[in-house]
Amino acid sequence: MTDQAVDVGGAAAQCGPAGPEPSGRQFFGRRRELKELREDVERAGLDTLSGRKSPRARVLLIAGRPGSGRTALAEELVRLLADDYPDGVLRARLTEPGGAPVPTERVARDLLDLLDVPVPPGGDGDELGGLVREALAARRALLLLDDAADAEQVDPLLPENADCLVVATARGPLTGIPDVRPCVLGGLDPKSAVAFLEEFAGSVRITVDPLAAANLAEECGAQPAALALVGGWLRDRPQSAVADVTKRLRALPEDGGVLTARLPAADRPLVHAFRLVYEGLPGPTARLLRLLSLAPAGLADAQTASALAGCSVSAAQNTLDDFVAYGLLAVAGEPHERPAQYVVPGWLAPLLGRLAEAADRPAELQLARARMLERTVRLLQSCRAVTEPDGSPARKKLAGLPRALRFPTAPLAAEWLRTRRPALLAAARLAVEDGELDTLARRLVAALVRALAAHRGTAAAAPDLYGLHQLVLDVAERRELPREQAAALLNLGDLDAEAGRTRDALVRYRAALDAGRAAGDPYATGRAMESVGGAHQELGDWTRAADWYGRALAQRLARGERADETRLHGRLGAVLTYAGRYGEALRSWRAAVAGFRRLGDLPGQARALSEVARVQEYAGRPEESLRTCREAVEWARQAGDLRLQAALQLRLADTLDRLGDPAGARQHRGAAERLLEPAREGAAPAYEIRSASAKD
Repeated sequence: MTDQAVDVGGAAAQCGPAGPEPSGRQFFGRRRELKELREDVERAGLDTLSGRKSPRARVLLIAGRPGSGRTALAEELVRLLADDYPDGVLRARLTEPGGAPVPTERVARDLLDLLDVPVPPGGDGDELGGLVREALAARRALLLLDDAADAEQVDPLLPENADCLVVATARGPLTGIPDVRPCVLGGLDPKSAVAFLEEFAGSVRITVDPLAAANLAEECGAQPAALALVGGWLRDRPQSAVADVTKRLRALPEDGGVLTARLPAADRPLVHAFRLVYEGLPGPTARLLRLLSLAPAGLADAQTASALAGCSVSAAQNTLDDFVAYGLLAVAGEPHERPAQYVVPGWLAPLLGRLAEAADRPAELQLARARMLERTVRLLQSCRAVTEPDGSPARKKLAGLPRALRFPTAPLAAEWLRTRRPALLAAARLAVEDGELDTLARRLVAALVRALAAHRGTAAAAPDLYGLHQLVLDVAERRELPREQAAALLNLGDLDAEAGRTRDALVRYRAALDAGRAAGDPYATGRAMESVGGAHQELGDWTRAADWYGRALAQRLARGERADETRLHGRLGAVLTYAGRYGEALRSWRAAVAGFRRLGDLPGQARALSEVARVQEYAGRPEESLRTCREAVEWARQAGDLRLQAALQLRLADTLDRLGDPAGARQHRGAAERLLEPAREGAAPAYEIRSASAKD
């Protein structure tokens, strides 16, 4: 049975690897279970009975086998309770379609994204789980955790707030979580089972022969997924009687090959119903269904299906819609939305995987996977290219693509990227884990990084980019590609540094330096040395920072890279100032002034002169500092930078105050005020030239 959509603030709130929320049909049955679950919400917990206030959210557990309708029941409960939780409903799926548990950090990251809480890139499960609990501590929210593998997945996400409620679904008990309220599902009641069958098969044959319909529901174990399958089979065969389906199911041999090997008795109705549908599909259609086992995160659309099967996009779209009618797939989001996205149910994915391994050669599966990844790369390239200016090389290349691979506008491309993000990230992970498609994997990750940066910005996309750079590093290490290894380590180091993990960043930068040297890459080597210096500077180790900046500077001088030389002279001058080595700092800043002069960068020259003045003042030479600062003001005036002039005038005023000339200081502050007038009327405020010295 499919999930029910629940709106929060006018939009469905959904997170987790399962991607967008599947749209629902009418809910059937489970009235007794719903009543018990709602009563459990109000029932006192063990802490309350003992006289203590509950320190955590109440947990309601809906346990049942895949296909029993546990997610649908959870969604119906959420729909009924949503009004009691004004801070909204949050959803997360905790198990991949193949059965692997989703890492806590990935689930927590998506929950934090829904809560509009900044996510530190590279955070581990403990850190991000703590942020989720902290964010929910002051909220009254409802958290739906679907398909939990065990209590260890649920526990880190439980809000430490009794005003929140957690609804979890799982195959069995969540041992280890206290005071869990379990609701174990069997089949639907007979009346609801027949009504559910009628929803898929149509009303005429069910009404004509209600006894046969009841027998068919019993043969299906009254399991919603099995009833949906046989109902879809009947809808597709209007000449078949309901009793015929029951006979066909009973006639199926117990030896069904890979589908029935070591099959538990409780799973037989669902597997037999699936065999009935699958064995009646035409060959190409059955093959496409099997290949959906390769869909990343169990999410597919017409483009994915087209690439997997090697057919047209329109043919793939029609086939996917037929699968929905059969009850094999659910539609993600609203059914009328196009292009639609489809969800492979958790019970179906393992069956399709077994069928694909048995019916298709490994080379065919690998080719289908490669076609899918190549199509994804081209879509991502198109998604990024639409953000480029008209007439750019990227836009010209975009115009040459087939219409099905083009995005007409940037907003449509951004929306596609947003809705497909879980599947795209999963595709990148699966491509890297495959190990045999590394070239495609590298192209896919690179295209995804560029598309995310173009549409979301590097800061907003940093949590996703961190994982993608880690994937690049995995491939580079496996393939012994030191140049790419160095680039990935530098990117990861930068993200660690931005997240405040300076020591972790330092380790990354040192590893990048080794990889850059192994690759003979002067850019990576120089960049790594400068970054090591920056990490030591952030840690307050001025001596080591100066040493590493000096090494990076020596390399830039040897290569004649003027702009980088000038920048490094400035960085070296700053840490030497912090270290109190004013003579060396003055030499570095004067070298930076000369470098900016050669580059024709007048604002840069003025800023560097301002720093020279600062160091002169620290060194006890105020008159020289005053002269240098006036020279800096003149260069800023020649550059026509009013904001820079104002900042330097304020610097002059501070210096004159320290020299005991308050009248001169007032004069320069007045000049700064006049320069700042245009900025106050509309633009950003003026900035001050500062090197953040501890002596300030």
